[in-house]
Amino acid sequence: MKIAITAQGNTLDSDVDPRFGRAKYFIVFNTITKTFTVKDNSQNLNAAQGAGIQAAQNVIETGVELLITGHCGPKAFKVLNAGNIQVVTDAKGTVQNAIRDLQNGKLEVTDSADVEGHWG
Repeated sequence: MKIAITAQGNTLDSDVDPRFGRAKYFIVFNTITKTFTVKDNSQNLNAAQGAGIQAAQNVIETGVELLITGHCGPKAFKVLNAGNIQVVTDAKGTVQNAIRDLQNGKLEVTDSADVEGHWG
């Protein structure tokens, strides 16, 4: 399975970025091959509006099945949901820890956004 994790840096040792739309990077991790690529999200860091929607479209383009992040607003959640991407919120620690927590059943898929729009 391919998953995306919001990240403050471009390695597996980077901290999970609590913001989805304005995350600095998305780490795209393949749970089968244990390899990853990095997708830069810097174009959305200072967007006046629409960062979550644009970020969601960028994540959909990567072909992932699941997103791990700290928080996700309603508009981005709706776009991700329409793209058949499951969302896990409330992730903390490093990207590597988030992946491990997911594989160990410590993270759960959510059925709704967990913050209002323009959070963080």
